[in-house]
Amino acid sequence: MSDDLHESLRENVRVLGDSLGHTIADDLGDAFVDKIETIRAYAKRGRQGDAQAQRELKDYLRGLPDQDLLPVTRAFNQFLNLANIAEQHYRARFRRVEDYKPGFQPVLGELLNRIRESGHSPRHIVETLAGMRVELVLTAHPTEVIRRTLIQKYDAIDECLTLMESAADYPEKATRAHARLNELIAQAWHTDEIRHERPTPVDEAKWGFAVIENSLWEAVPNFHRDLDNLLLETAGERLPLDAAPLRFASWMGGDRDGNPNVTAKVTREVLLLGRWMAADLYLRDLEQLKGELSMWKANSALKAEVGDDPEPYRALLKRLVMRVEATRDWAQATLDGEKYDGGPIIETRDQLYAPLLACYRSLCDVGLDSIANGALLDTLRRIAVFGVTLAKLDIRQEAGRHALVFDELCSYLGLGHYHEWDEEKRQAFLLAELESPRPLIPRRWECSTETREVIDTFRVIANEQREALGTYIISMAAQPSDVLAVALLMREVGGDVRLPIAPLFETLDDLDHASEAIDKLLSLPGYRRLIGDRQEVMIGYSDSAKDAGQLAAAWAQYRAQETLVEVCRKHGVDFTLFHGRGGTVGRGGGPAHAAILSQPPGSVNGSLRVTEQGEMIRFKFGQPDIALRSMEIYTSAVLEATLLPPPSPQPEWREEMNRLASIAHKGYVGVVRENPDFVPYFRAVTPEEALGRLPLGSRPAKRRQEGGVESLRAIPWIFAWTQIRLMLPAWLGSGEAFATRMEEESGLERLREMRQRWPFFGTYLDMLEMLLAKADIEIAAYYEHRLVDEPSLKALGQQLRDRLVRLHGVLLEILDQRELLEGTPLIRQAIEVRNPYIDPLHGLQAELLQRNRDADGAISPALSRALMVTMAGIAAGLRNTG
Repeated sequence: MSDDLHESLRENVRVLGDSLGHTIADDLGDAFVDKIETIRAYAKRGRQGDAQAQRELKDYLRGLPDQDLLPVTRAFNQFLNLANIAEQHYRARFRRVEDYKPGFQPVLGELLNRIRESGHSPRHIVETLAGMRVELVLTAHPTEVIRRTLIQKYDAIDECLTLMESAADYPEKATRAHARLNELIAQAWHTDEIRHERPTPVDEAKWGFAVIENSLWEAVPNFHRDLDNLLLETAGERLPLDAAPLRFASWMGGDRDGNPNVTAKVTREVLLLGRWMAADLYLRDLEQLKGELSMWKANSALKAEVGDDPEPYRALLKRLVMRVEATRDWAQATLDGEKYDGGPIIETRDQLYAPLLACYRSLCDVGLDSIANGALLDTLRRIAVFGVTLAKLDIRQEAGRHALVFDELCSYLGLGHYHEWDEEKRQAFLLAELESPRPLIPRRWECSTETREVIDTFRVIANEQREALGTYIISMAAQPSDVLAVALLMREVGGDVRLPIAPLFETLDDLDHASEAIDKLLSLPGYRRLIGDRQEVMIGYSDSAKDAGQLAAAWAQYRAQETLVEVCRKHGVDFTLFHGRGGTVGRGGGPAHAAILSQPPGSVNGSLRVTEQGEMIRFKFGQPDIALRSMEIYTSAVLEATLLPPPSPQPEWREEMNRLASIAHKGYVGVVRENPDFVPYFRAVTPEEALGRLPLGSRPAKRRQEGGVESLRAIPWIFAWTQIRLMLPAWLGSGEAFATRMEEESGLERLREMRQRWPFFGTYLDMLEMLLAKADIEIAAYYEHRLVDEPSLKALGQQLRDRLVRLHGVLLEILDQRELLEGTPLIRQAIEVRNPYIDPLHGLQAELLQRNRDADGAISPALSRALMVTMAGIAAGLRNTG
């Protein structure tokens, strides 16, 4: 990467930082800005190895009066958010959404040429793209701490940077843009960055719809336009009009697993909001088309449709506008609890698509192809991707909730206690009822509130158009009966709507037995008649890593995918894998391109579902240019994995991974599950308890309010360790595994061979390298120094840091590098730029946590807010935090 590219990023960071400094000076005075600069200077010198500066920084922060703590934390938090804007701007400008090694960056045009050279015909490439089923599932953003109002200001700041860069020959334009930038930064500084209340599930869904409205609505047709041009160059034809290789789904308002705030009523409201927003967005498109399609030439089919109108396209569009307006009015009336008595509404995708397709065909038939392939084609592409609901809504519920329904029902009917039955008896009962023509659930059954809520959810499903809904996911699934229970509830209550049912295998034990469960399920004739020849299975990354440690979990996920592919192939079933990834390495995160190409061969065969979660939604899809590049990356990776799949691992590599995973798992469990000091240490050294007060998302931080680490959700578990820079969940156990192997003959050579030749292992090491670059044992030690008193807990902390240091050395030896991130300079530079601004926030957070504990949690509202701002700032600085 050339120096001038780096300089572009550095210059924008400087411009934004200077503007923030002037804003703070105007508000709090030059003396306060001098304090900020003193802190930053100490931190910068400390990062350069000055031990005296490190001590002075800590002393200075501890000596700050209470009234300075909040504005100081806000200043560093704001700078880190501005640094993120500069980096996002840079990545959009130079098409670097993800981090790659020098000389490698996936480009779809180059991939198409490689596929042709490998022997695939142009027709086969187009057919593969047209048949691809890739769904990106936007999930609730529990680590997105930035308020929507600030996100809008940050997007506007990005636009100012673009204007300033493009105004080199127009100094007056640059001056205006700079003035606007200063105004926006001042607005951001004077806006409260922390929500005072948790968002509701509906708030989260509105946030997801805003991403579609503000970014994806523009990016989707641009992506298809670029793809059409590439296919015309390489294959001589366009993508079929109704093809949508990449679509969007959502969990926001549908994910009720452990979240009592997501109810049937909420799900219904979110579905209606999607219909309203879709109608509103399409009306904007249709009004533009009505203004532009003023032509009189039309084919006979269109003339027959509209009669003798001299402007046939406008005549048809006027009718369509009225129906879409009616749809918006219906959705609004229903949301308001009012009766709708207007005209007919748009119920399905085809009702919106067909009239526009008639216009398109007419224009092409009369030789007006250039007009047909303009704004009209863009709208047709949007309909193919977004339908009339913007994003299909998935439903997720925990397996135990369905079992409770049948336990209560069977007791009521005098059939016994479902929860006492073994798996064979449960299967026999459920299959018999699936075949029975009579209803099972009594019409006037007075069940418990919990059971009523489950049944009401299936009633919502029954009252929706099938295309509005995605998949029904069963978390904590383990047995075929978990899937059969949902199938029966769907038949009993769900009417004619049949959703794909995806069991989610999360724990290490469940992953190891996933293929066995699916094999039994697909062997049941009654189940096969229900699903036909298509099965979806979800693999969990978050809870499996929390359960087993990252290395053991990653290998278990890989093995599970391999065996699931074989099982479905044996049964003649079309198989789709649903990857439940989060933003962090500890939750399966990392560059999407590398992650997809590191999956087992055959597991990505033209179809893929994957969650996009946390703040990564904004980083990948929050701006049209970034979203466009992200869509290209996913399409490239899935196309390559389908037509140029990676090789299967060598038998000796499997043997190696089995041993590495076993050692790593033992090391992880020995600390997290078996050391009695671990949970007290975790609670003492991390901001885990304070984290529960941060209004991050609608879901509780724990599945249960009692219990230890096992009761924590994976997101706060990882978020807490990230805040103190120990990053423990993503590496604990790996160091022992690698070190043990390297002490043996040919161990290092084997590990390097696997890294070079096996994408799965190479990607794992790349993610571990990035994670270690963000970890910091000195910062973790400082938290311990301020917050931990017990000698036994301090001893455990020292052991954990020693393990991290050992892993650091071992990894560099495997990679044959002198320092981390030698091959990814952009991410190394991003970390280096941010560290002098994150370090003070760590010091302030440790100080505030101690003051909070000294006051038994009764610190002032200003200090409590300052503590929350430190969490937000550290999350912003480290980016992929949860």
